[in-house]
Parts: sequence; C-alpha cells; structure tokens
Amino acid sequence: MDADLHSLSRQLIELRMEHADLDGLIDRASGMLPLDELQLQRLKKRRLALKDRIARLEQASEPDEPA
Repeated sequence: MDADLHSLSRQLIELRMEHADLDGLIDRASGMLPLDELQLQRLKKRRLALKDRIARLEQASEPDEPA
C-alpha cells in the first residue's frame, strides 16, 4: 500500500509540473505574433485534461472518511 501511495504522490508531482510547464508555454504562445489559435487551443485543452487528472488522483489519494 505504501508503494502505491508513493507512486501516486510521484504521479501528482509530475502532473503538476507538466501543468505548470503548459501554463508557461500558453503564456508565451499567447504573446507571440502571429497568434496560432489552433496550437493555443490544443495546449489549453491538454492543460485542462491534466487538471482533471490531477483532481481525480487527489481524490483517490484522500483517505476514506469513516461513516
């Protein structure tokens, strides 16, 4: 079980880092001219998918509440 939690926490860290990298990439791409709307849209979609995955993993890592 401890190994599962470790790998889950490691996954969360890696996903958060990738999300932060995408934030920076999106900021830079937004400032570039000419603006590539399609690329920007794809980056934002990927960032949103990462955010959703992070939220699911965080939920899975929380201990169950006693009834």
